[in-house]
Amino acid sequence: MIFNLAELSSLDKQYYLQHVVVPRPICLAATIDKNGVSNLSPFSFFNIFSTNPPVVIFSPSRRIRNNTIKHTLENVLEVPEVVINIVDFRMVQQTSLSSGEYPKGIDEFSKAGFTKEAAMLVKPFMVKESKVKLECKVLEVKSLGNRGGAGQLVICEVLALHVCNSLLNAAQQFEQAQLDVVARLGGDWYCRVTKDSLFTVAKPNTKLSIGMDSLPQHIRNSKILTGNHLAQLASVKCIPVIDLNLRMQALAYCDQYAILHDKEGNRLLQQAAKNLIDCGRTDWAWQVLLME
Repeated sequence: MIFNLAELSSLDKQYYLQHVVVPRPICLAATIDKNGVSNLSPFSFFNIFSTNPPVVIFSPSRRIRNNTIKHTLENVLEVPEVVINIVDFRMVQQTSLSSGEYPKGIDEFSKAGFTKEAAMLVKPFMVKESKVKLECKVLEVKSLGNRGGAGQLVICEVLALHVCNSLLNAAQQFEQAQLDVVARLGGDWYCRVTKDSLFTVAKPNTKLSIGMDSLPQHIRNSKILTGNHLAQLASVKCIPVIDLNLRMQALAYCDQYAILHDKEGNRLLQQAAKNLIDCGRTDWAWQVLLME
C-alpha cells in the first residue's frame, strides 16, 4: 500500500505518521507565563539535535481539530524558558493526565499530582518525581505553518542537567537499564524500555569493517543467515584466518557430528553459525563458515 500524503486529510497524516515514526521520547515540558502561572504538558515530537551547543527541540503543534495553539507555546513566547522532564514508567499515567486541555490558568502540576521543585537557572518549576530534568533557555521558536497540525519547533539550549543518583554508577556513568523510560507510539500505544528489552550494537566508528559486499559469496547468499547475521559477520576489519583452536571450541558447542557429516549442502553448518551469532560468538561462527 502506498499513501500519497498530499491526498490524505490532516488527521490521516497524523494517524499514519505517529504509528510508523516510533518510538518517540516524551518531553514533559514545564513552562510559566508572564504572570507566573505554571503549565505542564507532554510532547512526543521531541529529541536531541546537537551536543555542542547542547540543543533539544520539541514541538507543541497547532491542534488539528480547531487550529488553536497550546498554552506551552504561548508561555515560551512570553517567558523563553522551559524545564524538560524525562518520563519513566512510574509517572506515565500522571503524565497522560497532564495532557488534558484544561483552561488557561489551570496548573497541571496540581491536576496531575506532580510536585513542584525549584529549578536552579530558569523560572519554570521542575517535576520532582522525574529522575532526569533539563533546564533550558529557548533560543528560537520556528513555525512550520499556520494550519492545523503544523509544527511549532521550540529550539532549546540545555543549561543544566539534573540526574538522580540512582541512575549513575561510581564512575558517574549512566546506567541505562535503570531509567525505565517510556515512549509514545501511535494512538493510545506506549512502550516501556526495560532491562529485558535492551541490547547493544557495536558501532564501527573509525574502525571500518569489510562490509557485507566483501563477504564470501556462499555466505552472502545464505538462505539461513538474515541481514542482521550477515552484518555482524561483516563487522570485522578483515576476513578471519582459520584458527583450529577456535574452530574446535565452536564445534564442541554445536552438534559436531551432524555438521561434519552434513549431506544437505552445508545447511546445518550455516544453521550452526546462525546459532553462534545469536549467542554472541561471531568469532566462532566465522570459523564454522570457513569450513565450507
